[in-house]
Amino acid sequence: MKPITYLALGDSYTIGEAVPASASFPVQAADMLRATGININQPDIVAVTGWTTDELAAGIAGATLHPPYDLVTLLIGVNNQYRGRPLDEYKAEFTALLQQAIHFSGNRPQAVVVLSIPDWGVTPFAADRDRQKISREIDVFNAANKEIAAGFKTRYLDITAFTREAAADPSLVAEDGLHPSGKDYQRWAQALIPMFLTAL
Repeated sequence: MKPITYLALGDSYTIGEAVPASASFPVQAADMLRATGININQPDIVAVTGWTTDELAAGIAGATLHPPYDLVTLLIGVNNQYRGRPLDEYKAEFTALLQQAIHFSGNRPQAVVVLSIPDWGVTPFAADRDRQKISREIDVFNAANKEIAAGFKTRYLDITAFTREAAADPSLVAEDGLHPSGKDYQRWAQALIPMFLTAL
């Protein structure tokens, strides 16, 4: 049996900024699959902290990838929101990225999972900002990526609710006061597993 392959596309939330690489959600998800007896390679990850949709597209163009992949995840958009980029621009660029993700899966939409954008508005980093405005904007971006994902018949995982629990549980935030902790990423990975198993 040749090993299962997994491509994770995104930004800081995909590489696991401020936590060890082993605590990132793609690596934890692969470890969980391995624990069930599935032979899976370490994930190929194309993600850099701060990337917007257009920067991820450029990163993919410059990456050495080996499709088709058995599993693909896409999580992108927080930096579009953070920088005040227009929603219409996000929709167009996210659509193109999702089409690429589907292509990388060997044109198997059911093997692609879109993750919703976390709400950084609840973190200590946002203490001096308008938290409600951030949450509202994140909701609008997530409504857009969810609708686009549905249109392409990919899977969709809402992890935003997990991240909002950090308002009452500081252990869900990494030491930088902004990004999720390994504990929160573990919950994302656990939620991904049933989707991955169905795709496989």
